[in-house]
Amino acid sequence: MAVQPEGTPCWADAMFSDVEGAKSFYGDVLGWTFGESSSEYGNYTQAYSGGKAVAAVVPPMPGQEGQSAWCLYFASADAAATAGKIKSRGGEVLMEPMQVGEFGTMALARDPGGAVFGIWQAGAHEGFEVTGEPGTYAWAEVFTREPEKSDAFFPAVFPFTARQVQDDAVDFRVFSIGDDPVLGRMRMTDDFPPEVPSYVNVYFSVEDCDEAVARATARGAVLRFGPMESPFGKFAALSDPQGAAFSVIDMKTTQGEMPEMTDVS
Repeated sequence: MAVQPEGTPCWADAMFSDVEGAKSFYGDVLGWTFGESSSEYGNYTQAYSGGKAVAAVVPPMPGQEGQSAWCLYFASADAAATAGKIKSRGGEVLMEPMQVGEFGTMALARDPGGAVFGIWQAGAHEGFEVTGEPGTYAWAEVFTREPEKSDAFFPAVFPFTARQVQDDAVDFRVFSIGDDPVLGRMRMTDDFPPEVPSYVNVYFSVEDCDEAVARATARGAVLRFGPMESPFGKFAALSDPQGAAFSVIDMKTTQGEMPEMTDVS
């Protein structure tokens, strides 16, 4: 795939204390295969679906053992400039832009509501080689208890426009680049334990949501929500055996009408 427009979700990776366990789990649930780990880059190991790069797993950095979580990266033409915007808009840069060989430049940041995300300025590695197919990245949502902070922050850092779902039962917003929806924002309800911080929930596409959930739970994952049918697909939220939250979605199995949304200035 070509370099993505500014602000497009372009890559996802996760730290795991048990990398081999993670490879076995996601290989079974999502059908991933894995390349050789790169000792030069902290044993970073790419995952593939149908021979295309779709994600990566890596051992934790010192002091972060046992803190498994998926990280979504947004495309940036200039990681240093994006880091500056993040700071000026009330976010925090956790790791300043760092060049990763010929592959590109990365940074890690936290939005004002506490959700951690990454920035990727592509070099030789342009990001996802395929999306939307079974076993690949499908969608992501910022889950936050302070939606007003995220709502102000993301369109100030990236060229997002926003639309709000008109539904009294849920506070959900969609950010788009042009006509393309790229990111959701969901207000966390009291159903979330108070110790769970704001986070970015990554969805991976699957052929059959029920089957993927069965495979995941049989391997020790915890089903957090669903499976549930929606106009966007049948989906479920899980925590993998090492505690990393993710969701699976079968985008072919849809039910109901698309929700009404209004533009937000």
